[in-house]
Amino acid sequence: MTPLLALALAVTAAGPVLTLDEALAEADRKNLDLRAARARLQQAEETSRKAWAGYLPTITANASYTRNQAEARIPFPVGSNIRDVGAPTSEPGTLPGNPTNLQVVPDEVLDITIQPFNALNAQVELRQALLVPTLWAAIKAATQAERLSQLSTEVQRREILFVVAQAYYGAAASQAALTAQQRLLELNQAREKDTVARFEAGTVTRVAVLRAQLDRTRAEQDLLRSRNALSAAKLALATLLQRDPNFELAPPPEPALPASQEGLAETAIEQRPDVAAAREGEALANTNRRGVWLSFLPTLGLSAAYRWSNAGGFTGQNTTWLVSLGASWTIWDGGLREANLREQSARVAEAEAQRLAAEARTREEVARYQLELESALANRAKAQEAVSLARESQRLTDLSFRAGVATYLEVADTNTALTSAEVGFVAERLSAALSALRLLKAVGAFPPPRLAAEESAPSSSGSSPASQPSH
Repeated sequence: MTPLLALALAVTAAGPVLTLDEALAEADRKNLDLRAARARLQQAEETSRKAWAGYLPTITANASYTRNQAEARIPFPVGSNIRDVGAPTSEPGTLPGNPTNLQVVPDEVLDITIQPFNALNAQVELRQALLVPTLWAAIKAATQAERLSQLSTEVQRREILFVVAQAYYGAAASQAALTAQQRLLELNQAREKDTVARFEAGTVTRVAVLRAQLDRTRAEQDLLRSRNALSAAKLALATLLQRDPNFELAPPPEPALPASQEGLAETAIEQRPDVAAAREGEALANTNRRGVWLSFLPTLGLSAAYRWSNAGGFTGQNTTWLVSLGASWTIWDGGLREANLREQSARVAEAEAQRLAAEARTREEVARYQLELESALANRAKAQEAVSLARESQRLTDLSFRAGVATYLEVADTNTALTSAEVGFVAERLSAALSALRLLKAVGAFPPPRLAAEESAPSSSGSSPASQPSH
């Protein structure tokens, strides 16, 4: 073994074993794209609270201090009596035509401060919407928008977990291919040792030794490439999971397909979150159009205020309050509402077309992935058969070589054919697993419902033909 190959084989130390269920649960908790999507969902969930704010009471309080240049006061009589002032007079306040000369005399004269030097004012105001038809639609639309955001987040979650599953199956396939390459290297090393012994005994030529050494060198190169491919696949998976790439992969279970594939398209339409999001988008568009119709109705509101000032004014009271009931009805707004109505009607038509397209796309994906899975399973069966034939051919050729009937070239060819068959079987097994995952995702059954962010369910299933390398 060359020093470079020995170094490459020693780099990766055995780490903890990671199962597929653990990888999916870990991605559900730690994946950064998914965390960002959930943060956006939290932002969207405030939409209904904002909409309800328009129908809940609004209370405001304010205060002010003003320093005026001059103070303004007005004398104001308080109370009055009619008194006999004696001789007739034409002074102001005298009752005309009264021979007794009676005069109105105030009991007290107050100086009312209209503008003090230091003016202090405070006010608390309450506003309450009583009848605002547009808010009815806005509140319902906000709830639907939240539901749409939840479905969109679930769509993104499933896409991310599907990418994680693909990466896991790909890394597991690289791990199985690495096992086949290691076995080929061991065979070539043993074959080289045997050929050297035969050469020293004089039963084979120098060319056979050179060919054995060349095959061993190629096997080392292939093993190094397989090792690097596995390291790269683990690194990609670890990035998705936000963890250290030093781990081993448990053989993934074969995806559990539905017992019957009849009616999968209709099941997918009911289960897939993207189709549900299209339906919710259509309902939201209808609600927004209804909101435009409601904008033609009048609105009614209530307001109340309580005020305090250090200047009593004409009433002589420092505190005042008021309650008002107001109605508003926009008769004509220049055609804005009519334009909004036409715009929302077009959006309803767009949302309906998107829903129909989502349903049609779902049916097409389910049918296409069913055909793809059928082909992948057939290819996997043929690849498994090829491995059995190549293994038997290698065994017989090895026996013939030991008996001196077969040549070394025949042995080398059968070893290479066996490794190629095993690597091909790994590739076909991966293709079948991914086809099954794509079908499950198209149906809306992936990831499994049991998967949760707070718990990890390690896989306890044993090996299966689709998940174990063939030896």
